[in-house]
Amino acid sequence: MTQRPPSGADRGAPEAAEAFTPTLYDVVRDLRRDVAAVRLPLDLPGRDDALGSRERLLGQLDQHLLPRLKELSAPAVVVVAGSTGAGKSTLYNSVLGAEVSPAGVLRPTTREPVYAHHPADAEVVPAQAPATTQSRVAVSEAVPRGIALLDAPDLDSLEESNRDTARLLLEGADLWLFVTTAARYGDALPWQTLELATERGASVAMVLNRVPRDTLPTIRTDLMARLREHGMESTPLFVVPDLGPHEGLLDDAVVAPVRRWLTLLAGRERSRSVVVRTLQGSLDALPAWVARLAEAVEAQVAAGAEIRSAVRAGLPEVRSAARSGVLAGGVAHGSVASGWAQLAHARVDAVKVKDGVARSTKRAGRKREAAIEPVLADLLASVGHTWESTADAADTALQAALTGDGAPAGGPDVAPLVSESAADRPAQARAVASAWEDEARSAVRALTGTRAEAARQAYGERGLAALLLLGAAGLDDAARAASRVVADDAGTIVETLRTSLADRVAAVPDAVAEGVLARVDGRAFADDAASGLRLRRAELVRQTRHARAMRGGGARTPSGPAAVGRGTGREAGEATHGKEGAA
Repeated sequence: MTQRPPSGADRGAPEAAEAFTPTLYDVVRDLRRDVAAVRLPLDLPGRDDALGSRERLLGQLDQHLLPRLKELSAPAVVVVAGSTGAGKSTLYNSVLGAEVSPAGVLRPTTREPVYAHHPADAEVVPAQAPATTQSRVAVSEAVPRGIALLDAPDLDSLEESNRDTARLLLEGADLWLFVTTAARYGDALPWQTLELATERGASVAMVLNRVPRDTLPTIRTDLMARLREHGMESTPLFVVPDLGPHEGLLDDAVVAPVRRWLTLLAGRERSRSVVVRTLQGSLDALPAWVARLAEAVEAQVAAGAEIRSAVRAGLPEVRSAARSGVLAGGVAHGSVASGWAQLAHARVDAVKVKDGVARSTKRAGRKREAAIEPVLADLLASVGHTWESTADAADTALQAALTGDGAPAGGPDVAPLVSESAADRPAQARAVASAWEDEARSAVRALTGTRAEAARQAYGERGLAALLLLGAAGLDDAARAASRVVADDAGTIVETLRTSLADRVAAVPDAVAEGVLARVDGRAFADDAASGLRLRRAELVRQTRHARAMRGGGARTPSGPAAVGRGTGREAGEATHGKEGAA
Protein backbone atom coordinates (compact mmCIF):
# COMPACT_ATOMS: atom_id res chain seq x y z
CA MET A 1 0.00 0.00 0.00
CA THR A 2 1.28 3.49 -0.84
CA GLN A 3 0.20 6.97 0.15
CA ARG A 4 -0.29 9.69 -2.46
CA PRO A 5 -2.08 12.99 -2.82
CA PRO A 6 -5.30 12.98 -4.82
CA SER A 7 -4.77 13.40 -8.53
CA GLY A 8 -6.93 14.45 -11.41
CA ALA A 9 -8.73 17.72 -12.08
CA ASP A 10 -12.50 18.05 -12.29
CA ARG A 11 -13.54 15.97 -15.26
CA GLY A 12 -16.85 15.56 -16.96
CA ALA A 13 -18.63 12.25 -17.08
CA PRO A 14 -19.99 11.87 -20.60
CA GLU A 15 -20.48 8.15 -20.11
CA ALA A 16 -22.96 8.90 -17.29
CA ALA A 17 -24.86 11.60 -19.16
CA GLU A 18 -27.50 9.07 -20.07
CA ALA A 19 -28.75 9.30 -16.47
CA PHE A 20 -28.05 12.88 -15.39
CA THR A 21 -27.70 15.60 -17.98
CA PRO A 22 -25.65 18.77 -17.61
CA THR A 23 -28.95 20.61 -17.49
CA LEU A 24 -29.68 18.93 -14.16
CA TYR A 25 -26.34 20.13 -12.84
CA ASP A 26 -27.25 23.65 -13.89
CA VAL A 27 -30.62 23.39 -12.11
CA VAL A 28 -29.00 22.16 -8.89
CA ARG A 29 -26.33 24.86 -9.11
CA ASP A 30 -29.02 27.54 -9.54
CA LEU A 31 -30.97 26.00 -6.68
CA ARG A 32 -27.92 26.29 -4.48
CA ARG A 33 -27.65 29.99 -5.31
CA ASP A 34 -31.32 30.61 -4.49
CA VAL A 35 -31.14 28.63 -1.24
CA ALA A 36 -28.04 30.56 -0.16
CA ALA A 37 -29.90 33.82 -0.83
CA VAL A 38 -32.76 32.92 1.51
CA ARG A 39 -33.12 35.25 4.48
CA LEU A 40 -35.69 34.83 7.26
CA PRO A 41 -35.42 38.09 9.24
CA LEU A 42 -38.54 37.72 11.39
CA ASP A 43 -38.61 35.38 14.36
CA LEU A 44 -41.73 33.51 13.27
CA PRO A 45 -42.76 30.09 14.60
CA GLY A 46 -40.68 27.44 12.85
CA ARG A 47 -37.97 29.85 11.69
CA ASP A 48 -35.18 28.04 13.53
CA ASP A 49 -36.22 24.75 11.97
CA ALA A 50 -36.33 26.39 8.54
CA LEU A 51 -32.88 27.90 9.00
CA GLY A 52 -31.54 24.53 10.14
CA SER A 53 -33.12 22.92 7.10
CA ARG A 54 -31.54 25.60 4.91
CA GLU A 55 -28.09 24.86 6.32
CA ARG A 56 -28.56 21.11 5.86
CA LEU A 57 -29.79 21.68 2.33
CA LEU A 58 -26.74 23.80 1.53
CA GLY A 59 -24.52 21.11 3.02
CA GLN A 60 -26.22 18.47 0.91
CA LEU A 61 -25.83 20.55 -2.25
CA ASP A 62 -22.23 21.59 -1.55
CA GLN A 63 -20.90 18.33 -0.15
CA HIS A 64 -22.72 15.75 -2.24
CA LEU A 65 -24.99 16.72 -5.08
CA LEU A 66 -22.93 19.33 -6.92
CA PRO A 67 -19.60 17.48 -6.60
CA ARG A 68 -21.24 14.18 -7.56
CA LEU A 69 -23.15 15.61 -10.54
CA LYS A 70 -19.90 17.16 -11.73
CA GLU A 71 -17.90 13.95 -11.22
CA LEU A 72 -20.24 11.06 -11.97
CA SER A 73 -17.29 8.88 -13.00
CA ALA A 74 -15.56 9.26 -9.61
CA PRO A 75 -15.54 6.20 -7.31
CA ALA A 76 -18.60 5.62 -5.16
CA VAL A 77 -17.67 6.94 -1.71
CA VAL A 78 -18.47 4.55 1.15
CA VAL A 79 -17.94 6.45 4.39
CA VAL A 80 -17.33 4.46 7.58
CA ALA A 81 -18.84 6.48 10.43
CA GLY A 82 -19.89 5.95 14.00
CA SER A 83 -19.60 6.87 17.65
CA THR A 84 -16.41 7.20 19.67
CA GLY A 85 -14.97 3.79 20.48
CA ALA A 86 -17.29 1.89 18.13
CA GLY A 87 -14.28 0.22 16.47
CA LYS A 88 -14.80 1.68 13.02
CA SER A 89 -11.11 2.37 12.36
CA THR A 90 -10.24 -1.19 13.37
CA LEU A 91 -12.96 -2.46 11.04
CA TYR A 92 -11.71 -0.15 8.28
CA ASN A 93 -8.11 -1.33 8.62
CA SER A 94 -9.17 -4.98 8.84
CA VAL A 95 -11.15 -4.74 5.61
CA LEU A 96 -8.07 -3.27 3.90
CA GLY A 97 -5.74 -5.72 5.58
CA ALA A 98 -3.33 -3.01 6.77
CA GLU A 99 -3.04 -0.21 9.35
CA VAL A 100 -4.14 2.63 7.12
CA SER A 101 -6.15 4.66 9.64
CA PRO A 102 -4.83 5.04 13.22
CA ALA A 103 -6.83 3.14 15.83
CA GLY A 104 -6.18 2.97 19.55
CA VAL A 105 -7.53 3.40 23.05
CA LEU A 106 -7.13 7.18 23.24
CA ARG A 107 -10.19 9.21 22.28
CA PRO A 108 -10.84 10.76 19.88
CA THR A 109 -8.79 8.34 17.79
CA THR A 110 -9.63 9.25 14.19
CA ARG A 111 -8.29 12.77 13.87
CA GLU A 112 -7.49 12.70 10.16
CA PRO A 113 -9.99 11.23 7.70
CA VAL A 114 -8.54 8.64 5.33
CA TYR A 115 -9.78 8.17 1.74
CA ALA A 116 -8.57 4.90 0.20
CA HIS A 117 -9.09 3.90 -3.43
CA HIS A 118 -7.84 1.29 -5.90
CA PRO A 119 -4.74 2.26 -7.93
CA ALA A 120 -6.64 1.82 -11.18
CA ASP A 121 -9.12 4.52 -10.14
CA ALA A 122 -6.44 7.18 -9.70
CA GLU A 123 -7.44 9.08 -12.82
CA VAL A 124 -11.06 9.47 -11.74
CA VAL A 125 -10.47 10.44 -8.10
CA PRO A 126 -11.74 14.04 -7.88
CA ALA A 127 -9.22 16.61 -6.71
CA GLN A 128 -11.72 19.14 -5.37
CA ALA A 129 -14.45 17.00 -3.82
CA PRO A 130 -14.89 17.31 -0.02
CA ALA A 131 -14.03 13.63 0.44
CA THR A 132 -10.51 14.21 -0.88
CA THR A 133 -9.84 17.78 0.18
CA GLN A 134 -10.68 16.94 3.81
CA SER A 135 -8.78 13.63 3.89
CA ARG A 136 -5.45 11.93 3.56
CA VAL A 137 -5.64 9.95 0.35
CA ALA A 138 -4.29 6.41 0.30
CA VAL A 139 -3.98 3.85 -2.51
CA SER A 140 -4.73 0.21 -1.78
CA GLU A 141 -5.36 -2.77 -4.01
CA ALA A 142 -7.59 -4.12 -1.22
CA VAL A 143 -10.20 -1.51 -2.14
CA PRO A 144 -12.44 -2.89 -4.89
CA ARG A 145 -12.38 -0.90 -8.11
CA GLY A 146 -15.12 1.66 -8.52
CA ILE A 147 -15.48 2.52 -4.83
CA ALA A 148 -13.52 4.51 -2.26
CA LEU A 149 -13.47 3.75 1.46
CA LEU A 150 -13.46 6.77 3.74
CA ASP A 151 -12.77 6.51 7.48
CA ALA A 152 -14.42 9.54 9.11
CA PRO A 153 -13.85 11.10 12.56
CA ASP A 154 -16.20 10.22 15.42
CA LEU A 155 -19.65 11.77 15.11
CA ASP A 156 -19.67 12.45 18.86
CA SER A 157 -16.02 13.43 19.17
CA LEU A 158 -15.05 15.70 22.03
CA GLU A 159 -13.44 17.95 19.45
CA GLU A 160 -15.93 20.10 17.57
CA SER A 161 -13.74 20.20 14.46
CA ASN A 162 -13.84 16.40 14.29
CA ARG A 163 -17.64 16.37 14.59
CA ASP A 164 -17.94 19.01 11.87
CA THR A 165 -15.63 17.08 9.55
CA ALA A 166 -17.55 13.85 10.15
CA ARG A 167 -20.86 15.51 9.27
CA LEU A 168 -19.32 17.10 6.18
CA LEU A 169 -17.97 13.76 4.95
CA LEU A 170 -21.29 12.04 5.55
CA GLU A 171 -23.00 14.68 3.43
CA GLY A 172 -20.61 13.94 0.58
CA ALA A 173 -20.89 10.15 0.71
CA ASP A 174 -22.73 7.88 -1.70
CA LEU A 175 -23.24 5.20 0.94
CA TRP A 176 -23.06 5.31 4.72
CA LEU A 177 -21.58 2.32 6.56
CA PHE A 178 -22.58 3.13 10.13
CA VAL A 179 -20.72 1.32 12.92
CA THR A 180 -22.18 1.00 16.40
CA THR A 181 -21.88 -1.50 19.23
CA ALA A 182 -24.14 -3.89 21.09
CA ALA A 183 -23.86 -1.60 24.11
CA ARG A 184 -24.68 1.63 22.24
CA TYR A 185 -26.99 0.83 19.35
CA GLY A 186 -29.93 2.04 21.44
CA ASP A 187 -28.37 5.50 21.92
CA ALA A 188 -29.88 8.50 20.20
CA LEU A 189 -26.87 9.15 17.92
CA PRO A 190 -27.19 6.08 15.66
CA TRP A 191 -30.87 6.76 15.01
CA GLN A 192 -30.39 10.48 14.53
CA THR A 193 -27.71 9.69 11.97
CA LEU A 194 -29.89 7.15 10.21
CA GLU A 195 -32.80 9.62 10.15
CA LEU A 196 -30.53 12.16 8.48
CA ALA A 197 -29.63 9.56 5.90
CA THR A 198 -33.30 8.83 5.28
CA GLU A 199 -34.07 12.55 5.02
CA ARG A 200 -31.49 13.12 2.31
CA GLY A 201 -32.21 9.85 0.52
CA ALA A 202 -28.79 8.29 1.19
CA SER A 203 -28.03 4.58 0.91
CA VAL A 204 -27.13 3.03 4.27
CA ALA A 205 -25.67 -0.16 5.73
CA MET A 206 -25.00 -0.93 9.38
CA VAL A 207 -22.34 -2.81 11.35
CA LEU A 208 -23.23 -3.91 14.88
CA ASN A 209 -19.88 -4.46 16.54
CA ARG A 210 -18.79 -6.32 19.71
CA VAL A 211 -21.92 -8.40 20.18
CA PRO A 212 -21.64 -11.04 22.95
CA ARG A 213 -22.16 -14.46 21.40
CA ASP A 214 -24.72 -15.54 23.95
CA THR A 215 -26.94 -12.52 23.27
CA LEU A 216 -26.31 -12.24 19.53
CA PRO A 217 -29.74 -13.59 18.40
CA THR A 218 -31.61 -11.41 20.87
CA ILE A 219 -29.73 -8.23 19.99
CA ARG A 220 -29.97 -8.88 16.28
CA THR A 221 -33.71 -9.42 16.54
CA ASP A 222 -34.15 -6.25 18.56
CA LEU A 223 -32.09 -4.19 16.16
CA MET A 224 -33.99 -5.48 13.15
CA ALA A 225 -37.23 -4.53 14.89
CA ARG A 226 -35.90 -1.01 15.48
CA LEU A 227 -34.91 -0.74 11.84
CA ARG A 228 -38.41 -1.76 10.80
CA GLU A 229 -39.87 0.91 13.10
CA HIS A 230 -37.79 3.48 11.27
CA GLY A 231 -38.82 2.17 7.85
CA MET A 232 -35.32 0.76 7.25
CA GLU A 233 -36.02 -2.96 7.35
CA SER A 234 -34.09 -3.49 4.08
CA THR A 235 -30.90 -1.88 5.42
CA PRO A 236 -27.98 -4.34 5.16
CA LEU A 237 -26.85 -5.33 8.66
CA PHE A 238 -23.52 -6.92 9.57
CA VAL A 239 -22.97 -8.30 13.08
CA VAL A 240 -19.43 -8.64 14.46
CA PRO A 241 -19.15 -10.79 17.62
CA ASP A 242 -17.33 -9.61 20.73
CA LEU A 243 -13.77 -10.94 20.54
CA GLY A 244 -12.73 -9.71 24.00
CA PRO A 245 -9.52 -7.71 24.55
CA HIS A 246 -8.03 -7.21 21.13
CA GLU A 247 -5.26 -5.31 19.38
CA GLY A 248 -4.46 -5.01 15.71
CA LEU A 249 -6.54 -6.24 12.81
CA LEU A 250 -9.58 -8.49 13.07
CA ASP A 251 -9.44 -11.99 11.62
CA ASP A 252 -10.26 -12.22 7.94
CA ALA A 253 -13.20 -14.48 8.73
CA VAL A 254 -14.79 -11.74 10.84
CA VAL A 255 -14.66 -9.05 8.15
CA ALA A 256 -15.15 -11.36 5.17
CA PRO A 257 -18.91 -10.58 4.84
CA VAL A 258 -18.21 -6.84 4.74
CA ARG A 259 -15.45 -7.42 2.21
CA ARG A 260 -17.73 -9.53 0.01
CA TRP A 261 -20.40 -6.86 0.25
CA LEU A 262 -17.94 -4.18 -0.87
CA THR A 263 -16.83 -6.40 -3.72
CA LEU A 264 -20.44 -6.70 -4.83
CA LEU A 265 -20.53 -2.89 -4.99
CA ALA A 266 -17.40 -2.78 -7.11
CA GLY A 267 -17.00 -2.56 -10.83
CA ARG A 268 -17.93 0.22 -13.18
CA GLU A 269 -21.64 -0.55 -13.58
CA ARG A 270 -22.33 -1.74 -10.05
CA SER A 271 -20.61 1.15 -8.28
CA ARG A 272 -22.37 3.53 -10.61
CA SER A 273 -25.70 2.03 -9.60
CA VAL A 274 -24.88 2.92 -5.97
CA VAL A 275 -23.98 6.44 -7.03
CA VAL A 276 -27.12 6.80 -9.11
CA ARG A 277 -29.34 5.26 -6.45
CA THR A 278 -28.13 7.61 -3.71
CA LEU A 279 -28.04 10.52 -6.13
CA GLN A 280 -31.60 9.81 -7.17
CA GLY A 281 -32.66 9.45 -3.53
CA SER A 282 -31.03 12.76 -2.68
CA LEU A 283 -32.62 14.48 -5.65
CA ASP A 284 -36.01 12.99 -4.86
CA ALA A 285 -35.72 14.36 -1.31
CA LEU A 286 -34.91 17.89 -2.48
CA PRO A 287 -38.36 19.05 -3.69
CA ALA A 288 -39.93 18.57 -0.25
CA TRP A 289 -37.03 20.43 1.40
CA VAL A 290 -37.26 23.25 -1.11
CA ALA A 291 -41.04 23.45 -0.74
CA ARG A 292 -40.73 23.75 3.05
CA LEU A 293 -38.11 26.45 2.67
CA ALA A 294 -40.29 28.29 0.15
CA GLU A 295 -43.19 28.12 2.61
CA ALA A 296 -40.98 29.66 5.29
CA VAL A 297 -40.03 32.46 2.89
CA GLU A 298 -43.68 33.02 2.00
CA ALA A 299 -44.57 33.16 5.68
CA GLN A 300 -42.01 35.95 6.07
CA VAL A 301 -43.50 37.81 3.11
CA ALA A 302 -47.02 37.51 4.52
CA ALA A 303 -45.90 38.58 8.00
CA GLY A 304 -44.02 41.55 6.53
CA ALA A 305 -47.14 42.68 4.69
CA GLU A 306 -49.22 42.35 7.87
CA ILE A 307 -46.67 44.34 9.85
CA ARG A 308 -46.60 47.11 7.25
CA SER A 309 -50.39 47.18 7.30
CA ALA A 310 -50.51 47.32 11.10
CA VAL A 311 -47.97 50.14 11.17
CA ARG A 312 -49.87 52.14 8.59
CA ALA A 313 -53.14 51.61 10.45
CA GLY A 314 -51.62 52.75 13.73
CA LEU A 315 -50.21 56.05 12.48
CA PRO A 316 -53.01 58.18 10.93
CA GLU A 317 -54.66 59.07 14.23
CA VAL A 318 -51.38 60.21 15.78
CA ARG A 319 -50.44 62.07 12.62
CA SER A 320 -53.81 63.85 12.46
CA ALA A 321 -53.72 64.81 16.13
CA ALA A 322 -50.22 66.23 15.76
CA ARG A 323 -51.18 68.36 12.76
CA SER A 324 -54.39 69.59 14.35
CA GLY A 325 -52.57 70.56 17.55
CA VAL A 326 -50.06 72.69 15.67
CA LEU A 327 -52.66 74.38 13.49
CA ALA A 328 -54.77 75.13 16.58
CA GLY A 329 -51.87 76.99 18.17
CA GLY A 330 -50.96 74.41 20.77
CA VAL A 331 -47.23 75.13 20.42
CA ALA A 332 -47.69 78.72 21.65
CA HIS A 333 -49.53 77.88 24.90
CA GLY A 334 -48.06 78.18 28.38
CA SER A 335 -44.75 79.97 28.87
CA VAL A 336 -44.62 81.12 25.26
CA ALA A 337 -47.93 82.98 25.49
CA SER A 338 -46.99 84.39 28.93
CA GLY A 339 -43.63 85.61 27.66
CA TRP A 340 -45.22 87.34 24.72
CA ALA A 341 -47.83 89.01 26.96
CA GLN A 342 -45.02 90.53 29.02
CA LEU A 343 -43.34 91.85 25.87
CA ALA A 344 -46.60 93.39 24.68
CA HIS A 345 -47.08 94.99 28.07
CA ALA A 346 -43.60 96.49 27.77
CA ARG A 347 -44.57 97.87 24.37
CA VAL A 348 -41.78 95.98 22.59
CA ASP A 349 -44.03 95.81 19.55
CA ALA A 350 -44.69 99.53 19.58
CA VAL A 351 -42.70 100.52 16.50
CA LYS A 352 -43.62 103.75 14.73
CA VAL A 353 -44.67 103.20 11.13
CA LYS A 354 -44.99 106.05 8.60
CA ASP A 355 -46.22 105.47 5.08
CA GLY A 356 -45.90 101.74 5.74
CA VAL A 357 -42.21 101.99 6.68
CA ALA A 358 -40.93 101.29 10.21
CA ARG A 359 -39.09 104.15 11.92
CA SER A 360 -36.45 102.94 14.34
CA THR A 361 -32.78 103.20 15.07
CA LYS A 362 -30.47 100.19 14.91
CA ARG A 363 -29.83 100.53 18.64
CA ALA A 364 -33.56 100.30 19.44
CA GLY A 365 -33.83 97.34 17.07
CA ARG A 366 -31.07 95.50 18.89
CA LYS A 367 -32.88 96.07 22.20
CA ARG A 368 -36.13 94.71 20.81
CA GLU A 369 -34.29 91.65 19.38
CA ALA A 370 -32.70 90.98 22.78
CA ALA A 371 -36.05 91.33 24.56
CA ILE A 372 -37.72 88.87 22.19
CA GLU A 373 -34.87 86.30 22.54
CA PRO A 374 -36.19 84.54 25.70
CA VAL A 375 -39.66 84.16 24.18
CA LEU A 376 -38.13 82.74 21.02
CA ALA A 377 -36.14 80.27 23.12
CA ASP A 378 -39.32 79.16 24.87
CA LEU A 379 -41.05 78.78 21.52
CA LEU A 380 -38.27 76.60 20.09
CA ALA A 381 -38.29 74.51 23.27
CA SER A 382 -42.05 74.11 22.91
CA VAL A 383 -41.60 72.99 19.30
CA GLY A 384 -39.09 70.37 20.47
CA HIS A 385 -41.42 69.21 23.23
CA THR A 386 -44.28 68.92 20.73
CA TRP A 387 -42.04 66.87 18.44
CA GLU A 388 -41.03 64.51 21.27
CA SER A 389 -44.59 64.17 22.55
CA THR A 390 -45.73 63.22 19.08
CA ALA A 391 -42.90 60.66 18.86
CA ASP A 392 -43.95 59.19 22.22
CA ALA A 393 -47.58 58.99 21.06
CA ALA A 394 -46.49 57.26 17.86
CA ASP A 395 -44.32 54.88 19.91
CA THR A 396 -47.28 53.95 22.10
CA ALA A 397 -49.60 53.48 19.13
CA LEU A 398 -47.12 51.29 17.25
CA GLN A 399 -46.31 49.16 20.29
CA ALA A 400 -50.02 48.49 20.71
CA ALA A 401 -50.42 47.68 17.02
CA LEU A 402 -47.45 45.28 17.02
CA THR A 403 -47.92 43.56 20.37
CA GLY A 404 -51.54 44.04 21.43
CA ASP A 405 -54.67 42.09 20.56
CA GLY A 406 -54.74 41.18 16.89
CA ALA A 407 -51.04 41.92 16.46
CA PRO A 408 -49.52 40.49 13.26
CA ALA A 409 -47.18 37.50 13.27
CA GLY A 410 -43.68 38.80 13.83
CA GLY A 411 -44.98 42.01 15.40
CA PRO A 412 -43.41 41.39 18.82
CA ASP A 413 -40.11 40.65 17.07
CA VAL A 414 -39.94 44.10 15.46
CA ALA A 415 -41.68 46.11 18.22
CA PRO A 416 -38.38 46.92 20.04
CA LEU A 417 -37.23 48.73 16.90
CA VAL A 418 -39.89 51.39 17.54
CA SER A 419 -38.10 52.62 20.65
CA GLU A 420 -34.61 51.88 19.39
CA SER A 421 -33.87 55.54 18.60
CA ALA A 422 -35.75 57.03 21.60
CA ALA A 423 -32.50 58.23 23.15
CA ASP A 424 -31.81 60.32 20.05
CA ARG A 425 -35.18 62.06 20.05
CA PRO A 426 -34.24 65.13 22.14
CA ALA A 427 -31.41 65.94 19.73
CA GLN A 428 -33.67 65.29 16.75
CA ALA A 429 -36.34 67.57 18.24
CA ARG A 430 -33.82 70.38 18.71
CA ALA A 431 -32.66 69.94 15.14
CA VAL A 432 -36.24 70.23 13.87
CA ALA A 433 -36.86 73.41 15.88
CA SER A 434 -33.58 74.90 14.66
CA ALA A 435 -34.43 74.07 11.05
CA TRP A 436 -37.81 75.75 11.45
CA GLU A 437 -36.15 78.90 12.79
CA ASP A 438 -33.66 78.84 9.89
CA GLU A 439 -36.59 78.68 7.51
CA ALA A 440 -38.03 81.86 9.06
CA ARG A 441 -34.71 83.71 8.98
CA SER A 442 -34.22 82.76 5.35
CA ALA A 443 -37.65 84.19 4.60
CA VAL A 444 -36.71 87.43 6.40
CA ARG A 445 -33.46 87.70 4.46
CA ALA A 446 -35.34 87.14 1.23
CA LEU A 447 -37.56 90.21 1.78
CA THR A 448 -36.54 93.12 -0.44
CA GLY A 449 -37.22 96.81 -0.63
CA THR A 450 -37.16 99.78 1.69
CA ARG A 451 -39.95 98.46 3.89
CA ALA A 452 -38.17 95.14 4.44
CA GLU A 453 -34.85 96.83 5.24
CA ALA A 454 -36.55 99.15 7.77
CA ALA A 455 -38.34 96.19 9.40
CA ARG A 456 -35.05 94.30 9.83
CA GLN A 457 -33.53 97.44 11.43
CA ALA A 458 -36.49 97.83 13.79
CA TYR A 459 -36.38 94.26 15.19
CA GLY A 460 -33.13 92.79 14.02
CA GLU A 461 -33.11 89.85 11.61
CA ARG A 462 -33.65 87.27 14.30
CA GLY A 463 -36.20 89.39 16.16
CA LEU A 464 -38.30 89.83 13.01
CA ALA A 465 -38.05 86.09 12.33
CA ALA A 466 -39.20 85.48 15.93
CA LEU A 467 -42.33 87.61 15.37
CA LEU A 468 -43.17 85.55 12.29
CA LEU A 469 -42.52 82.25 14.14
CA LEU A 470 -44.65 83.32 17.10
CA GLY A 471 -47.42 84.30 14.73
CA ALA A 472 -47.14 80.94 12.94
CA ALA A 473 -47.28 79.17 16.32
CA GLY A 474 -50.65 80.79 17.05
CA LEU A 475 -50.00 84.23 18.62
CA ASP A 476 -52.07 86.56 16.46
CA ASP A 477 -50.69 89.71 18.16
CA ALA A 478 -47.19 88.72 17.08
CA ALA A 479 -48.42 88.15 13.54
CA ARG A 480 -50.06 91.59 13.51
CA ALA A 481 -46.86 93.21 14.82
CA ALA A 482 -44.97 91.66 11.90
CA SER A 483 -47.66 92.77 9.45
CA ARG A 484 -47.31 96.41 10.58
CA VAL A 485 -43.72 96.51 9.37
CA VAL A 486 -43.77 94.14 6.34
CA ALA A 487 -47.44 94.33 5.33
CA ASP A 488 -48.86 91.49 3.20
CA ASP A 489 -45.60 89.56 3.06
CA ALA A 490 -45.96 88.79 6.76
CA GLY A 491 -49.25 86.96 6.32
CA THR A 492 -47.83 84.80 3.55
CA ILE A 493 -44.73 83.93 5.54
CA VAL A 494 -46.74 83.17 8.70
CA GLU A 495 -49.01 80.76 6.85
CA THR A 496 -46.05 79.09 5.18
CA LEU A 497 -44.28 78.66 8.52
CA ARG A 498 -47.45 77.36 10.21
CA THR A 499 -47.94 74.74 7.48
CA SER A 500 -44.26 73.85 7.59
CA LEU A 501 -44.35 73.25 11.34
CA ALA A 502 -47.51 71.15 11.03
CA ASP A 503 -45.83 69.07 8.32
CA ARG A 504 -42.67 68.60 10.38
CA VAL A 505 -44.58 67.40 13.44
CA ALA A 506 -47.00 65.27 11.41
CA ALA A 507 -43.98 63.50 9.87
CA VAL A 508 -42.80 62.32 13.28
CA PRO A 509 -44.90 59.09 13.36
CA ASP A 510 -43.41 58.01 10.04
CA ALA A 511 -39.92 58.67 11.38
CA VAL A 512 -40.66 56.58 14.47
CA ALA A 513 -41.87 53.73 12.24
CA GLU A 514 -38.81 53.82 9.97
CA GLY A 515 -36.91 51.15 11.90
CA VAL A 516 -39.81 48.71 11.76
CA LEU A 517 -40.54 49.35 8.10
CA ALA A 518 -36.87 49.00 7.23
CA ARG A 519 -36.84 45.55 8.86
CA VAL A 520 -39.71 44.36 6.67
CA ASP A 521 -38.36 45.90 3.49
CA GLY A 522 -36.06 44.46 0.85
CA ARG A 523 -35.84 41.28 -1.18
CA ALA A 524 -36.79 38.94 1.68
CA PHE A 525 -40.25 40.55 1.81
CA ALA A 526 -40.92 41.03 -1.90
CA ASP A 527 -44.08 39.39 -3.19
CA ASP A 528 -41.98 37.10 -5.40
CA ALA A 529 -39.34 36.29 -2.77
CA ALA A 530 -40.06 32.55 -3.01
CA SER A 531 -40.57 32.43 -6.77
CA GLY A 532 -36.97 31.41 -7.44
CA LEU A 533 -37.25 28.45 -5.06
CA ARG A 534 -40.60 27.45 -6.56
CA LEU A 535 -39.16 27.62 -10.06
CA ARG A 536 -36.07 25.58 -9.14
CA ARG A 537 -38.27 23.00 -7.47
CA ALA A 538 -40.38 22.62 -10.62
CA GLU A 539 -37.26 22.38 -12.79
CA LEU A 540 -35.76 19.83 -10.41
CA VAL A 541 -38.84 17.62 -10.51
CA ARG A 542 -38.91 17.79 -14.31
CA GLN A 543 -35.21 17.06 -14.71
CA THR A 544 -35.15 14.15 -12.25
CA ARG A 545 -38.15 12.62 -13.98
CA HIS A 546 -36.30 12.96 -17.24
CA ALA A 547 -33.18 11.40 -15.73
CA ARG A 548 -35.23 8.48 -14.40
CA ALA A 549 -36.85 8.00 -17.79
CA MET A 550 -33.41 8.00 -19.45
CA ARG A 551 -32.47 5.11 -17.18
CA GLY A 552 -35.58 3.20 -18.12
CA GLY A 553 -37.66 4.02 -15.04
CA GLY A 554 -35.07 3.46 -12.34
CA ALA A 555 -31.49 2.65 -11.53
CA ARG A 556 -30.29 -0.68 -12.77
CA THR A 557 -29.51 -2.75 -9.70
CA PRO A 558 -26.82 -5.43 -9.98
CA SER A 559 -27.50 -8.81 -8.48
CA GLY A 560 -26.19 -9.65 -5.05
CA PRO A 561 -26.66 -8.25 -1.55
CA ALA A 562 -26.70 -4.52 -1.01
CA ALA A 563 -25.50 -3.42 -4.40
CA VAL A 564 -27.48 -0.40 -3.32
CA GLY A 565 -27.62 0.67 0.31
CA ARG A 566 -31.24 -0.32 0.70
CA GLY A 567 -31.50 -3.74 -0.81
CA THR A 568 -34.34 -6.21 -0.67
CA GLY A 569 -35.34 -8.00 2.49
CA ARG A 570 -33.65 -11.12 1.16
CA GLU A 571 -30.39 -9.21 0.77
CA ALA A 572 -30.62 -7.85 4.30
CA GLY A 573 -31.24 -11.32 5.63
CA GLU A 574 -28.28 -12.68 3.72
CA ALA A 575 -26.07 -10.00 5.20
CA THR A 576 -27.23 -10.60 8.75
CA HIS A 577 -27.08 -14.39 8.60
CA GLY A 578 -23.54 -14.89 7.44
CA LYS A 579 -21.35 -17.43 9.07
CA GLU A 580 -20.50 -17.24 12.76
CA GLY A 581 -18.10 -14.49 13.63
CA ALA A 582 -19.30 -12.13 10.94
CA ALA A 583 -22.99 -11.49 10.52
